[in-house]
Amino acid sequence: MHIARGLAAISVLALIAGPASTRKSDRATTTMNLDPSSQGPVGGTGIGGSDVVAMADQMVRDMLATPQLANLRTPPQIIIDAEYFSNESSQRINKDIITDRLRVSLNRASQGRFIFVARNRADMVAAERDAKRSGAVDVGTTGLTRAQAGADFRLSGNIASMEQRNNRTGMVQRFTQITFEMVDLERGTIVWSNSYDIARASADDIIYR
Repeated sequence: MHIARGLAAISVLALIAGPASTRKSDRATTTMNLDPSSQGPVGGTGIGGSDVVAMADQMVRDMLATPQLANLRTPPQIIIDAEYFSNESSQRINKDIITDRLRVSLNRASQGRFIFVARNRADMVAAERDAKRSGAVDVGTTGLTRAQAGADFRLSGNIASMEQRNNRTGMVQRFTQITFEMVDLERGTIVWSNSYDIARASADDIIYR
């Protein structure tokens, strides 16, 4: 008799827990297609995907409107990577996602007004150059050069932030400034610079990874 009552109770609990578990799982696996240029449902006070898209578009337009860069008779050779792009903010962020987006967007929009040097792929280029010169492979179709391409300008920049927190309400306010500078690699001068600012407040800040 006690065994039968126990089995019945287990069956009732299973019926109650089953649908709830299913509903929770359904919610957890729901996928949403988002517009990368718009802030999604999970937003905090730091740099998000929509900010990366917006700042890259703004920087590209500004560089193409700068005569010292875009109106040179010979297209300048430039390096855009994260090597000299620092992060001094309180947010963890992959700097490559900013510089990669900027380089790809500028490459597409410049239409030959800039030549991009892949300095971060120098080892790959060196290996192929050695293979060509040793006779392991042919010389390809564009011929040989005396050395790898040098650069006229290189991107540098910094991410910095300052924030305030109201311990009574839990409200967090953060100001983030992303600075971009294009440096002349012979003279050491800055031929172009701009910044992108973000100011946000939130009661429930999120974790950035």
